[in-house]
Amino acid sequence: MGRSRFEDEGGHEGGMERWLITYADLITLLLAFFVIMYAMSNVDATKYEMMAKSLKLALGMEKAGQGLVSNMSGEQPGKDSSISLKGTDDRKKAMPQQEVNELVDLKQAQERREFDYMIKRIKEYTEEKKIVNNLSATTDGRGLVLNLSDTVLFESGKADLSPRAKELLDALADILLESHKHIKVEGHTDNVPIRNERYPSNWQLSTDRATNVIMYWIEKYPEASGLLSAAGYGEHRPIALNDTVAGRAKNRRVDIIVLRDAIAKGEPLSEEDSKLDAGAPLPNVKE
Repeated sequence: MGRSRFEDEGGHEGGMERWLITYADLITLLLAFFVIMYAMSNVDATKYEMMAKSLKLALGMEKAGQGLVSNMSGEQPGKDSSISLKGTDDRKKAMPQQEVNELVDLKQAQERREFDYMIKRIKEYTEEKKIVNNLSATTDGRGLVLNLSDTVLFESGKADLSPRAKELLDALADILLESHKHIKVEGHTDNVPIRNERYPSNWQLSTDRATNVIMYWIEKYPEASGLLSAAGYGEHRPIALNDTVAGRAKNRRVDIIVLRDAIAKGEPLSEEDSKLDAGAPLPNVKE
C-alpha cells in the first residue's frame, strides 16, 4: 500500500503553513521596531519612557527589563541609563524636587554672603568718610539697596556729577562691580515742580541723574556695561512724606540696587556673568 500525502508531509496536519507563524512574528517585530524609531524622533523623554513601558508590557518584557525597547538608548543591559532628547532642560526637569530646593537654598546663601560682605565694606567706607547720614545700605526683595542723598552727588536742580561724587562712585564700584551681578540705578526727586532751561520736569531730572551715574561707570569700567541699567521715577516713588523739608530731602535721592539673581533673570547676561560659584571664598574683611 502506497504512502499517503499526509505521511509524506511529516505526519502533521497543516505542515505547509507553519512558516507563516515565524513570518508573522518577524513582521510584528519589524513593525514595532520602526514605530519605535519613528517615535524616538518626535517625542520628548517623558513620552518616550511611557511608550517604552507600554511596549514592554505588550511584548511581555516588563519583568525582564531587557530586550529591544530597554536597549534603544544604546546602554548595556543591567546598567542605569537616562534618556535625554532635549539636553540640559530635560535633565533639569528630571531633577528631584529636593535637589532643586537645595540648589535654590545654596544660591540664596551665596547671595546673603555677598550682600553682607558688601554692606560691611560700605559701612566701613561711610564711617571713614563721615557720610553715614548720606549713604545707607539695606537689603529687600530686590537685592542690596544703596540709598544716596542727592547732595553727595549733585547740586540742586542739576545732574552733573561733582568731583566728590566721582570719588564716591569709584569707591562703590570697587565694592559692587566685583560681584558680577546686575546693577540698576534709579533717580528720584521730591514733588516740588522744576522748570529750568535744561529740565522741564522732575522726570527728566531723575532720569538724567541715574543715567549720568551709569555713564560714569561705563566710561571707567566698560567691561561692566552689560550689567548696568538706569531708570528715573521723578516724584512718584517717595520713601517719606513731601509735606516737610526733611521728608522732601529723603525723597531726593539716587538708589543703587544690586539685583538678586532671581530678579535679574530677565536681564540679558553673558554666559560667564550668569555663572554662580557658591563655593568661592570671599576676601577677608577686617573686624
